[in-house]
Amino acid sequence: MVKEPEEVFVISYPDDRTQVRIEDWSSVSLQTNAGDSAIFTYGNTHSLVQKSKQILKTGSVSLLKIVTNNGEIREYKGPLSISKPETFAHSIKWLGDIFIRLLNMIAIPLVISTLIVGVSSLGDIKKFTKVGGRTIIFYLSTTALAITIGLVLANLIKPGEQLNSAVRDQLIAEYSADAAEKVVVQPSTNFINDFLIPLIPRNIFSALTSGDMLQIVFFAVFVGMVLNIVSREKGEPVIKFFDGLSDIMIVMVDLVMKIAPLAVFALIMYTVADLGYQILYILFWYAATVLIGLLIQTFGVYSLILKFFSKVKLLHFFKGIREAQTIALTTSSSAATLPVTMQCAEENLGISKSITGFVLPLGATVNMDGTALYQGVAAVFIAQVFGMDLTITQQLSIVLMATLASIGTAPVPGVGILMLVVILKSVHIPEIGIALILGIDRLLDMCRTVTNVTGDLTVACAVATYQNEINVTESENPNSKEV
Repeated sequence: MVKEPEEVFVISYPDDRTQVRIEDWSSVSLQTNAGDSAIFTYGNTHSLVQKSKQILKTGSVSLLKIVTNNGEIREYKGPLSISKPETFAHSIKWLGDIFIRLLNMIAIPLVISTLIVGVSSLGDIKKFTKVGGRTIIFYLSTTALAITIGLVLANLIKPGEQLNSAVRDQLIAEYSADAAEKVVVQPSTNFINDFLIPLIPRNIFSALTSGDMLQIVFFAVFVGMVLNIVSREKGEPVIKFFDGLSDIMIVMVDLVMKIAPLAVFALIMYTVADLGYQILYILFWYAATVLIGLLIQTFGVYSLILKFFSKVKLLHFFKGIREAQTIALTTSSSAATLPVTMQCAEENLGISKSITGFVLPLGATVNMDGTALYQGVAAVFIAQVFGMDLTITQQLSIVLMATLASIGTAPVPGVGILMLVVILKSVHIPEIGIALILGIDRLLDMCRTVTNVTGDLTVACAVATYQNEINVTESENPNSKEV
């Protein structure tokens, strides 16, 4: 039998840190210290590794029996764990990790400084209300439209009907432990108690330490508004300080982006190596439905908004934001991408600093079009797998719930899964169904973050056009950097 890289695995002994590489095998039988057992045949290494990861959370593998291709039986006694062998992709992942940490390091001081300067430069409360109102209307409208697109595609393509019961049971068995952890953390949907009140920080330093972006945004907006009330001689030094801090953060972004090509390469390689091809094949129709929806939202809906509500030409827009899209793809985080997003908006699209400083940090926190679209598709997909027919009322409920959930969704990787639990619960779909999609969530998380970031920049263009705070000449000649 030809050895496929995907089907090689490593046995590790935590006590003495020794490892055994297994290449010649036709079936594997494992037994846990709790007495449970499972058998895996050649071609199911991904399932074997996932099962081992589940067992490690509560105990360990106590016995492993391997049948080789010539019928020989080998036994390995635990405690032991099973993993994929380290590849070149794993050895260079540290480059990507450093890159993401640097961007996260810059994100919070950049959000605070740009929001304070942006809001304070809006002047009177009337202008602030206009900009804020238009921004929120655009964000809520694009989010609701994204969910609707996802639901329509899921009903037309019916990805859940392509998954047979055997594969369904296999996925639930593999990821049930991970799914159970997500289901335990069930965010409430009480708007006042669980969104409005927690929006106000008790201690801004605690919010900064924990990285609570909603509370940080609230504080920065409040400070910016008050700077318009206090006397000019007292407010001006504060504004100049944060304006200088904002410029420093932008220069830091330029320096960090020097390692972007290597970091992006490392992160993409690691993601592909870690995911494997098997799960892509199993969930092809589900992934295809989500990706088609994201493409329609990113290049269809946003193009129409730019055409009718903005002065920016489509080609120049997408050329100007490709750097931000690339970073969004690799980091899977709107917050980590925010420094690059703001740089693209100001330097490539010609949007004023006041609009950029208000619209984009707010968008990175509350505007999650890609996440909302994915949640709509995922809810219908899981319902179809379990043979449930969702009524029009239930699907409208998904639109409402996903729109509200996107506002409170933190701009970090993987959090969309937690919000999906709330949506499933609202329409009585079994929450354990998220186990069906966990295996491919990382890949789709990368793609939906691109849509999230593109949506933020689109709304920024539209709002800046309304306020006449966009340099059209500059926006038509974006000097975007290659990644």
